[in-house]
Amino acid sequence: MKVPEEPPNFTSVFEKDPPKYFNAIARSDVQALLRKSISQYPYWDKLKYWPMPEGITPELLWTLREWSALAERKQIPLVDTSGKSFSYWLPNQAQAWLYQIDRNAPGQLLLDENLPSSQERDRYIVSSLMEEAIASSQIEGAATTRRVAKEMLRTKRPPADKSERMILNNYRAIERLRVLKESPITLEILNELHAILAEEAIDEPDAAGRLRRSPEDDDVHVIDDGADPHILHKPPKGSELPERLARFLAFANDEQSEPFIHPVIKAILLHFWLAYDHPYVDGNGRVARAVFYWYLLRKGYWLFEYVSLSRMVLRAAGQYYRAFLYSERGDKDATYFIMFNLQAIHLAINEVQKYIAHKQAEIRRSTALLRGVRELNSRQRELLLDALKKPGQIYTIYGHQQTHMVSYQTARNDLFGLVDKKLLTVSKAGRTFEFLPAEKLPNMLKLNSAEAGT
Repeated sequence: MKVPEEPPNFTSVFEKDPPKYFNAIARSDVQALLRKSISQYPYWDKLKYWPMPEGITPELLWTLREWSALAERKQIPLVDTSGKSFSYWLPNQAQAWLYQIDRNAPGQLLLDENLPSSQERDRYIVSSLMEEAIASSQIEGAATTRRVAKEMLRTKRPPADKSERMILNNYRAIERLRVLKESPITLEILNELHAILAEEAIDEPDAAGRLRRSPEDDDVHVIDDGADPHILHKPPKGSELPERLARFLAFANDEQSEPFIHPVIKAILLHFWLAYDHPYVDGNGRVARAVFYWYLLRKGYWLFEYVSLSRMVLRAAGQYYRAFLYSERGDKDATYFIMFNLQAIHLAINEVQKYIAHKQAEIRRSTALLRGVRELNSRQRELLLDALKKPGQIYTIYGHQQTHMVSYQTARNDLFGLVDKKLLTVSKAGRTFEFLPAEKLPNMLKLNSAEAGT
């Protein structure tokens, strides 16, 4: 990935020919292009290739947009390594995404009995936590499949390599966040999260749970590891971190209430801030994303327990890194990082909505097929529906327990109850009971339903 080109200095462009600026802003075709630029908010390396109206240069359009945004900019306490403040503003598209997020993210989607039961909601939380742990690790280079990673987490199998260790650590850290959401964040908590995330997963084990130090850790940079490696980001020196993180913690804990910053925007800015300061030798992205979740859960956006932002980021990892680099360049405009993340959140919430629609259809199918089967609880019905889709699937007591968040004995009773009805078969692999769908499960369910109707 290339370091983005520096954009034009818009004040210099304006000062060269102020009348040209005022003449351009009065034109309707320029105003339309300006609105498009504000809505899509491309960085200079994209905007300069846009077709321009007659007499308008890309530099002039850039200047018009930057002047339009200037009055709306809000500064945040984060400064770059030279002491220049970062700022942001919210174009109309950002406002629209925030509206949609506010409508859904506090949890209204799951309050109207869209999901069938609290057990189903708990099961979906577990699945989402796994998705987030897997995707957040894959962003940082973990090389494994979702299927293998979920199998490891569900069966509590020890990780087989560093990639699986990263995922397990991420899962443990996210589970810890669900407890920490009630507490203000402190340096001790940040270090605790890093220690969890870094355990046996970074090249320097003694760096787990501690900040970078000067001078030994000051050569830690973000490097493009492609065919032509080069430095993408130089974080502040380790000696500056205590003071910088003190400002970060005050910002995260809302010690200053003015000016108001929307909670979702603030969570994104916290994510950006930690990634910029890069306080640890390794694992900074994972800590930053964990803090993003901590802040939103603390602010009551509990639907984010069901949302995997990292899964959306992973689908557009190049855009994610470029959004960070764009925000770091030029006028220290964090809007680029905000816009990328708002869109990712919007897409992630859409996935939850799709899941709810899918689940509703699944429940209807399940109800129709299993209506006549007596004495099955909702967990058993759900397992049988899954078994109809996956005839060779192996089920275990522990996996059933984790999926539905019930006791071991309850999970055992569920599975052996299905064995008694001859809907599952059971065998042993070592000390573990393994359950398989009966060979003719669909016919047996139809038969049971018919018997129930007689």
